[in-house]
Amino acid sequence: QRALGGLKVAFKRRGSATVLDRLRQSGCLKVRSPRVEPDEWTTAVVLNTSGGITAGDRLESTFVLGPGAQASITSQAAERFYRALPNEAPAQVRARVRIENGAAAEWLPQETILFDGCAMDRRLEVELEEDADFLGLEMLVFGRAAMGETVRRARARDVIRVRRNGALVLHDAVRLDENLEAILQQRVTAGGARAMATLIMCGNDRAKAQGEAVACETLTRCFASAPRSLPGGRLSSAIERGVEAAASTWNGITVARILAPDGATLRGVVASALDVLRAPRGLPRVWYC
Repeated sequence: QRALGGLKVAFKRRGSATVLDRLRQSGCLKVRSPRVEPDEWTTAVVLNTSGGITAGDRLESTFVLGPGAQASITSQAAERFYRALPNEAPAQVRARVRIENGAAAEWLPQETILFDGCAMDRRLEVELEEDADFLGLEMLVFGRAAMGETVRRARARDVIRVRRNGALVLHDAVRLDENLEAILQQRVTAGGARAMATLIMCGNDRAKAQGEAVACETLTRCFASAPRSLPGGRLSSAIERGVEAAASTWNGITVARILAPDGATLRGVVASALDVLRAPRGLPRVWYC
C-alpha cells in the first residue's frame, strides 16, 4: 500500500505576530506549530507519519504566507527514500510556497537520506511577490556513512524553481540516474562527496543589507571556516574535513552549493552558515532533537 499525504497551510499577520490562518491535512502528512518566544518566527514542523518514502508514494504540500507574515518551515526529522523495484514509479513529492508582499519564509527541512536503489521525483516551487523574502535549503545524503551504507544505484530527480512576480528567476535541477556511485566520483559532479546541499537566498533582508557580493563572500567564508571540535580541544575547519563550497549571486538571488564527505559534516557546516544568515535567531528547535 502506497502512502498519500496532503497539506495546505496558510499564515497571516495579526498585530506583531504570525498566526495560523487556514489548515487542511490528509493522509500521512501532518503539521505542528510549536509555541515560540515573542522574538521568534512562527515555525511549521512537517511530519510524515508513514515513517519514510517508498516508490509510488505521493506527497503534496502548499504553504501560503499572507502580507507581513513570517514563518520557518522545517521537518520533524531527516526524510528517507527507501529502495524501489526497477519497474516501480518513483515517489512523487511536491511542495509549493507562496510568499506575498512584506512576508518572509524559510524552507529549512532536515536532510534527505537516499538509500541504495531508491526512486525519487521531488519538486519545490517558490512564488514571491515583489517585496517578499525567501531563504531555502535542501540537503541530500547518499547513504549513512556511520552505518557503512553505500548508494550504488538510484533514480533521483530534485528540482527547485523560484518565481518572482510570475517570472522564473531560478531553475535548479539535479538528476541522478542509475549508476549513482560512478556519477558521484566524477570531479565535475561531486568529486567523491557523499552529501550535498543547496542554499538559496532571494530578497533576504540580510542579503539586502549586506549587498549581493558581500552576502556571497560571507557565505563562502562561513562554509570554509565552520569549526568542529577535535580530541585535545583543537578545532578543525570545514576545509580540513573535506568540505567544498561555492556561492554565486545575480539579480537579487544568492545560491550556494556545498559538498561534504558525509551527512554529519554537511549538517554541521550548513548549521553554522544558517547561524550567521539568521542571526540573532537560532535554528528551529527540532534540529536539536
